[in-house]
Amino acid sequence: MRRTKISKRENGNKSAYLFLSPYLILFFIFIIIPMIIAILLSFTNFNTIQFPEFKGFLNYINLITQDEIFMQYVLPNTVLYALIVGPGGYILAFLLAYALSQLSKIPRTILALIFYSPSMTGGVAMTVLWKIIFSGDQTGYLNSLLMKLGIITEPVIWLTDARYLLPIMIVVALWSSMGVGFLAMLAGILNGDESIYEAAAIDGVTNRFQEMIYITIPTMKPQMLFGAVMAIVGTFQNGLIGVQLSGSNPTPHYAGQLIVNHIEDYGFIRYEMGYAAAVSVVLLGIVWIFSTLSKRLFAEKD
Repeated sequence: MRRTKISKRENGNKSAYLFLSPYLILFFIFIIIPMIIAILLSFTNFNTIQFPEFKGFLNYINLITQDEIFMQYVLPNTVLYALIVGPGGYILAFLLAYALSQLSKIPRTILALIFYSPSMTGGVAMTVLWKIIFSGDQTGYLNSLLMKLGIITEPVIWLTDARYLLPIMIVVALWSSMGVGFLAMLAGILNGDESIYEAAAIDGVTNRFQEMIYITIPTMKPQMLFGAVMAIVGTFQNGLIGVQLSGSNPTPHYAGQLIVNHIEDYGFIRYEMGYAAAVSVVLLGIVWIFSTLSKRLFAEKD
């Protein structure tokens, strides 16, 4: 009898692995293998034509001691961008999800689609909408408005001015930060157990803020964790904004240069793939650290 149960369990495990195999194969081919190759290439000098030449930790040493662009511009820009866009977009996504959950189904669905749409068409929106708003001539919406108000007397070239490019990137990133994490949070709030809220009301919870802090957030930790990881990954991998807004890589005076742009610059413009791989490994380590911290913060405790 016991042997029969064990056999059934083993057959069930085989079926599970069979259904998981397509995902596991694709994950191994497109995630694990490229990651291993990037780590190996980071210890080499590789120009994509000649065979990689082993250099040990030289790329990492040069990154810290010789790469002034990385230390003076790329790293500070990335840290500032991540500290504002990551937590800011995450908090904004949760607050909007919580606000929408209080609405009826039809307006909630319409507004959720409106908030989510920028994350689906971010590239098109950036090149069309935001470049029109921040156009450097009198026809730009922002220049036109400020000149009518008498705040400026001549147009400002926003997207090529080192003083304004990074703040504009942050604004655009926050505007397009309502991605799948936002939808996960909205789903988590809508699928909450109503009996818990009723019990809390009996126990003395009297307002929405108390409900949000003591009930909503603790009961949807998986969705909060998913949203946090997606916000972290999206923030650190988003180098497209600065390039599309300014029209160049590197960005003007490196004002909007992020780690991803630095990787693309060395990997696909200068063809220094070994050095670009080293920078990508550093980026992978940063994302892993922040993802681990998020997991410890929101993971369910036994």
